[in-house]
Amino acid sequence: MSTESTKRSVVVGLFVLAGIVIFIAGVFVLGGQQKRFTKSFKLMAVFKDVAGLKVGNNVWFSGVKIGTVKRISFFGNAQVEVDMSIEQSSQQYIRKDADASISSDGLIGNKIVVITGGTPVHPEVEDGDRIKTTAALSSDQILATLQENNNNLLRVTNDFKEMVGNLKRGKGTVGAVLTDSMVANNFKRAMKNLERASDNTVKVTGSVSLFASKLNTKGTLANELVTDTTVFRRLSRSATQLENTARSANQTVGNMNKASETLSRTSDNLNKASEKLNNTNSPLGVLLTDQESATNLRTALRNLSQGSAVLNEDLKAAQSNFLLRGFFRKQAKATAKQKADSTAAAKP
Repeated sequence: MSTESTKRSVVVGLFVLAGIVIFIAGVFVLGGQQKRFTKSFKLMAVFKDVAGLKVGNNVWFSGVKIGTVKRISFFGNAQVEVDMSIEQSSQQYIRKDADASISSDGLIGNKIVVITGGTPVHPEVEDGDRIKTTAALSSDQILATLQENNNNLLRVTNDFKEMVGNLKRGKGTVGAVLTDSMVANNFKRAMKNLERASDNTVKVTGSVSLFASKLNTKGTLANELVTDTTVFRRLSRSATQLENTARSANQTVGNMNKASETLSRTSDNLNKASEKLNNTNSPLGVLLTDQESATNLRTALRNLSQGSAVLNEDLKAAQSNFLLRGFFRKQAKATAKQKADSTAAAKP
């Protein structure tokens, strides 16, 4: 019996020792998680809403766990103050302009405090400092946003479904193209025409490139026309001269047209005069064509000449007559005086 009691005592002692080891290991593990055995300092932050944050939740900085929440209490007017225990080794990285916000460990995990920001120009935080906070989206707001996105996605899906149905029924231009063979054939022909137009464009582009290369080839007429200013000035002068020549030619043609018109009118007048001269009813026609009239005219002219000679002799005789001599003398004096006045007026 003593042997069995000894075995039982040994087994119990082993279980007790194992329990103590497990307990001590658990204490160290939990203490390590809760940062119980590391040097720490205190930071505080005041939130309007902690969104279910609890004592013991973790504090993260740049994705690294640096402490835990030690105390949560009300502060001021409906605000909540959170005291955090932060590892001493991370103090040098947290600046006084850093801010804290409430987040989640995963999508639906425990709430955590996330410290972000901070610039090297500001000093590092000290024990008991209160850092500023930033309001984060709550789970309700996130769910509301997700619900709104789901509704939008549902509407888009319904619209797409309706559009596909219209395409199947042949509604709209795209539907007609997909369902109507005639429209599809027209579309194919249009694409072929577009392809031919593209080929023609490529050919034209090649021709333009060839022409441009010829323009850039020295020694050619095209290159000299483009680059040589002397040739360009000569061409400009030649073009100007050609323009002046064309203008002169136009004026000459106009003058010739006017002369032709004048000559035509003169010819018409001559024709009319010739008709009148050949007309036996006109005086000139009678004089030119009737021999008897011409003889009478010669006789009248001869008699007129003889009458003029006789009249001159009668006038000379009248001037010698003593009755008319005074009249002719006065007339001669008046004529001489008139000539003298005209000569005096003409002198300067």
